[in-house]
Amino acid sequence: MKEEQIKQAFSKVKQDISFLSEEISNIKTETQEIKTLIKGLHEELNNQKLHEIAQNQTSTLRHITSTDPATSTVPQEIEGLNSPNLGISIGNQGASTDRQTLRQTDRQQENEGISPVSSIESNIQKASDILDSLDQLKKEIRLKFKRITAQEMSVFSTIYLLEEQNKQPTTYRETALKLGLSESSIRDYVQRMINKGIPVKKQRVNNRQILLSISKELKKIATLSTIIKLRAL
Repeated sequence: MKEEQIKQAFSKVKQDISFLSEEISNIKTETQEIKTLIKGLHEELNNQKLHEIAQNQTSTLRHITSTDPATSTVPQEIEGLNSPNLGISIGNQGASTDRQTLRQTDRQQENEGISPVSSIESNIQKASDILDSLDQLKKEIRLKFKRITAQEMSVFSTIYLLEEQNKQPTTYRETALKLGLSESSIRDYVQRMINKGIPVKKQRVNNRQILLSISKELKKIATLSTIIKLRAL
């Protein structure tokens, strides 16, 4: 009997080691995907900035060429040339007009560059905030489930799976039969988990039967496999 128990214990240890190795590999993959996403967002931002700079330079050159009498005969389609000589003006009025034109062009260039770049930066910030929020939620879930015992985790997992399988809340009796334990033991484990902040819900029906379920809010955030992974870290 003891030999059989030892074999089962070693088998369980091997399974746990295999499971942990797989989970570590999955976490590394997820981390790499997040890094790739952030890198892609930065590249998109840089490309957008370069595109805006090129557009603004072209717009400025065309505007100056079309308003300067000395260079008005130069075709506007020609791009990439050196800036024309802006020192030629007709008296003080001409110089004032040139300066006003340049100031208007600068303001136009700034206004044209703000919206697209700010939009991308805003999206990157939102993505970063979401990742931070998810990371914080994972930490909270991990800490809560680290506090419960292996047997309590077994009861939690069984309630979760029975609810998913039957598409409805389960009972103390069903959970006890599934685990080969007494109903009083299940009641005790459930109450301990609730006291530790684990979101197991109890609903009384017809003033006698208690239905057990897992918080829908928790299910939206993390699946059972994710919870098991976080607890194993």
